[in-house]
Amino acid sequence: MFQLYYDHAAKAKDDILSGLTVALALVPEAVAFAFVAGVHPLVGLYAAFMVGLITSLIGGRPGMISGATGALAVVMVALVAQHGIEYLFATVVLMGLIQVGAGLLKLGKFIRMVPYPVLLGFVNGLAIVIFLAQLKQFQSTDGSWMSGTPLYIMGGLILLTMLIMHFLPKLTRAIPSGLAAIIVISMIVIFMGLDTKSVGDIASIGGGFPPFHIPEIPFNLETLQVILPYAFILAAIGLIESLLTMSVIDEMTDTRGKGNRVCIGQGSANIVTGFFGGMGGCAMIGQSMINISSGGLRNLSGIAAALFLLSFILFGSPLIEMIPVAALVGIMFMVVIGTFEWGTFNMLNKVPREDSFITILVAGVTVATELATAVIVGVIATALIFAWKQARHVYADVKIDEHGSKIYVIHGPLFFASIHRFNELFDIKNDPEDVIVDFAHSRVADHSAIETIDNLAEKYMKEGKTLHLRHLSIECKALLENAGDLVEINIKEDPHYHVADDKLA
Repeated sequence: MFQLYYDHAAKAKDDILSGLTVALALVPEAVAFAFVAGVHPLVGLYAAFMVGLITSLIGGRPGMISGATGALAVVMVALVAQHGIEYLFATVVLMGLIQVGAGLLKLGKFIRMVPYPVLLGFVNGLAIVIFLAQLKQFQSTDGSWMSGTPLYIMGGLILLTMLIMHFLPKLTRAIPSGLAAIIVISMIVIFMGLDTKSVGDIASIGGGFPPFHIPEIPFNLETLQVILPYAFILAAIGLIESLLTMSVIDEMTDTRGKGNRVCIGQGSANIVTGFFGGMGGCAMIGQSMINISSGGLRNLSGIAAALFLLSFILFGSPLIEMIPVAALVGIMFMVVIGTFEWGTFNMLNKVPREDSFITILVAGVTVATELATAVIVGVIATALIFAWKQARHVYADVKIDEHGSKIYVIHGPLFFASIHRFNELFDIKNDPEDVIVDFAHSRVADHSAIETIDNLAEKYMKEGKTLHLRHLSIECKALLENAGDLVEINIKEDPHYHVADDKLA
């Protein structure tokens, strides 16, 4: 019994300390994303607090950290610039409702359809994006790039941070290495009086508790037409990023999250956030990696991170603003190293070229645009490549039976990508008077295939030849217009399946 208590206490300590590390790293990112969206830094900090707390309380993947993200911020900036921040709050509420609806409709399971090469490209692309985002910290307050002594100090502190994070876990795990690095670097800067950029140089994070606020907008159809497109885009981006982050954590921890619960949790958090002056958010893979590597494997770590962040806003802003940015950049560089799948380089020559292409494509689109677009492009490209490869598998065994009839036994799936190959199998002009096409080893998948079979029957009829179509489903017969009675039905032998066809709607 006492051992069980100590085990729970040790896990709680890991979660709380990991939450503190995450909260410290959240501050500059939330402020930066607020600037990207064109809103006050507190709007980003409130979002990080509210979204992080609520998702961990009611619907988060254990160990996953949520908050304001850059993927959402780049979409929000146009809305804020054109219509103002009140429209943003209303959009965040509607975005949350859409996400809750997706969870209730069990749409979270579709994340399983994302192929592994796409997931690999997503992770690698995101690691590159996180790295590039840190480069902004090498700019001085006037926007110019650091050089000379300030650059050397910044680089040295970053390197020391990375060394602490690398070697400390080999000695002890009593304290998260990220938190230890922040404390050590902060003490060095303060006691040595080093002149380097701090959190306070980015923005002031002091403020009060987020107030309840109903968006001050006209509640009419015109407003809905403005915010609805943005809400759908933000909801899709938020869910894709959250569900993919969940998949990455599943791989790291050898556990399985609940996609539909994540959808509902993210949506609920955004609904509340919109009414408390936050910019909304979703899962953050960088912060989640910090949390997992620091031992935060339970929801308590996310709750602790959110509460620590709120305490920074309410009480600890003077202390937090003294933290050197170099320490936080060093932590994020270690996240980049841990997130990037370095084995990808070894895999490029060992996996099919198509998979390597998809991985590189998704990573490139992630860097060039944003995560949701990259994933959608990757899934579509994978589907097209798969369709192309399957189309090449259509062939026919041809033979002549004892009655002189020519029999085409079709193998492989018949669908939009394979119909050209299918048509090339037949020699209509030179075929005998009686032709049999047997689909026992094939499957008619869509309306394009139905139309092709129908056209084939018509071509044989114009040549004055008899065509028999065997082993088609009853549904296929119902959709064939020109074949008519040429389709031979055998209830015992013919397959029973459905064809993707809009005529059935």
